Amino acid sequence: MAARALISVSDKTGVTEFARELAALGYEIVSTGGTHKAIEEAGVPVTGIADITGFPECLDGRVKTLHPVVHGGILAMRGKADHMKQIADLGIETIDIVAINLYPFKATIMKPGVLLEEAIENIDIGGPTMLRSAAKNHRDVAVVCDPGDYGQIVAELRETGEVSGEAKYRLALKVFEHTAAYDAMIADYLRKEKGIPLPDNPTFTYEKIQPLRYGENPHQSAGYYAETKPHAGALVRAKQLHGKELSFNNINDTNGAVMCLREFDEPTVVAVKHANPCGVGSAGDIFRAYAKAYEADPVSIFGGIIAANRIVDEQTAAEIAKIFVEIVIAPGFTDEALDVLKRKENIRLLALEDIAKPSAENQIDIKKVDGGILVQDIDTTLYDDNNLKVVTEKQPTEKELEDMKFAMKVVKHAKSNAIVIAYDKMTLGVGPGQTNRISSVEIAIKGTDGDASTRDINGSVLASDAFFPFDDCVTAAGEAGITAIIQPGGSLRDEDSIRRANELGIAMVFTGERHFKH
Repeated sequence: MAARALISVSDKTGVTEFARELAALGYEIVSTGGTHKAIEEAGVPVTGIADITGFPECLDGRVKTLHPVVHGGILAMRGKADHMKQIADLGIETIDIVAINLYPFKATIMKPGVLLEEAIENIDIGGPTMLRSAAKNHRDVAVVCDPGDYGQIVAELRETGEVSGEAKYRLALKVFEHTAAYDAMIADYLRKEKGIPLPDNPTFTYEKIQPLRYGENPHQSAGYYAETKPHAGALVRAKQLHGKELSFNNINDTNGAVMCLREFDEPTVVAVKHANPCGVGSAGDIFRAYAKAYEADPVSIFGGIIAANRIVDEQTAAEIAKIFVEIVIAPGFTDEALDVLKRKENIRLLALEDIAKPSAENQIDIKKVDGGILVQDIDTTLYDDNNLKVVTEKQPTEKELEDMKFAMKVVKHAKSNAIVIAYDKMTLGVGPGQTNRISSVEIAIKGTDGDASTRDINGSVLASDAFFPFDDCVTAAGEAGITAIIQPGGSLRDEDSIRRANELGIAMVFTGERHFKH
């Protein structure tokens, strides 16, 4: 009985060469539809699937390989005498190699304006079934879903006359990863099409787009993965124009910068260090916005990430080039700006066309915990203007209100407990990630020089990501010269903070919306 290979692929890369090599090694080639035609036109002997099943393809090709003759030939365990007797009695011949890749569901849903009906028709049924059958019986069957593996199979067959058990195992594992991702992609698409919230058994699929040298630390392995269909403006769509390979920490910090940047419409520059904003500035043009972001904290910006929501021009590039930064990401760079920045060998330049575009609806945030994951909607809101409530005797001025709104956009993206002090749409101090809120206030007041007595923050405003549990934060703000505070409110001791603000002549606004970021 001749060895048999079943080949049925959507991606026909290398398939005729693979079929020719197998035929030369004595394999009977069985195939379907377009693959059969391609192999036949290449002059390779090939048998149609209907010729072995005795049943014609039907329902517009929906049914062709779902047949006992096919799956019996794949699933029969060669070492089990009763299996082999059963298929012999039924007239079923074994299938030793299965080469399948699936209907192009991803390519279909990536097309603009694709209809649900078209997507449904590109859900493969027979392909995953055959792949899973062959992968289950991998001790006896070599299964291949990636054209990149054709060469290894041919090489082993030429050398030893069989595919090694180790190779079969690896190929089977690859198949189960592939079919799991394929099904997860379909489920994700169908859920998003109808805006259905997270199911009881969520599945997520990502594709590796870049291996990373290591993770947060050199002893940790890492990779960079993308969603199947990332939205416009997603960081994974950024194009690197210059510089060294991105690291795990580079990517994580850049994501923090981009997420903060999306809060702003006017020209804005966000500087980030260790995933926390360290300097943010908004102005009438990107050069002045950068000047503010730099002046906000000229110490911490060194070695940090710079994100801009306007094209970087030569003047701005020249200022950036005066210091060391890891990454500059923007919607684009003028040719002159690129000439300036590319003189710095190690700086990484990223272009992200829709950098300021809000995240798509139904986006989720996933946090890994030991033995599980936490899943939530991403935090896309800031506050509702209609819900802003002045709770003090003093009303904020228009300028104070504008600065408070600016500061709230930044504090949302600093690690909790988070405090941001700002003036004239420029951060003056950021106090992130402390275990008590008063420490965050003190850090923001002191700034990078660590000495509150040398800082002039009179007339500035303060934003807090969550309520004040005590009035000590208000007292510290008043003593530093801060004249207005914006915070969510909601503490049992809100009245203490309001009373203290009134005593110090500080305007205080409640947003009613908390923004923890852990």
